[in-house]
Amino acid sequence: MNSPQHDPLGWHGTTILCVRKAGRVAMAGDGQVSLGQTVVKGNARKVRRIAQGRVLAGFAGATADAFTLLERLEAKLERFPDQLERACVDLAKDWRTDRYLRRLEALLAVADTKRSLLVTGQGDVLDPEDGIIGIGSGGNYALAAARALLPLEGIDAEEICRRSMKIAADICVYTNGNFVLESLDAAA
Repeated sequence: MNSPQHDPLGWHGTTILCVRKAGRVAMAGDGQVSLGQTVVKGNARKVRRIAQGRVLAGFAGATADAFTLLERLEAKLERFPDQLERACVDLAKDWRTDRYLRRLEALLAVADTKRSLLVTGQGDVLDPEDGIIGIGSGGNYALAAARALLPLEGIDAEEICRRSMKIAADICVYTNGNFVLESLDAAA
């Protein structure tokens, strides 16, 4: 995603983590924006609530591209209220077939009270079997940590996100410890 041919400025990574446990879903993202070897910003907000607060969305990749995709997803959710999967499939179809959208380089992690989904520009809408999604340069570190923490008793989705994001920030140079954490209850 951040290869030199597609990314001439050298913008690099982020870490977004989504964890589902015991009727709650939490999503966390770090705040670092890097240009080459320079940290340009440390407090970017890459996780947000959309669809009147009913959906959590996090992104990795080109910011302007991700914002375009989030706007499109919100429009799909207005068209298909409370049908996150249908809205994401429709977005992925457009993303893959539309000449303009096809060039957008980002990944989206989205979740509501029922589903967690990874949406890609290749037309994929993936629902992880363990309820955990990790994207961005530190995504695999956070994902591995979250999978190790998930079976522990007495630790909720938010705490798994916090601990896993700290581990990712300690390993990935393109991830910092300034996290945004959002969560939803299944009862919401």
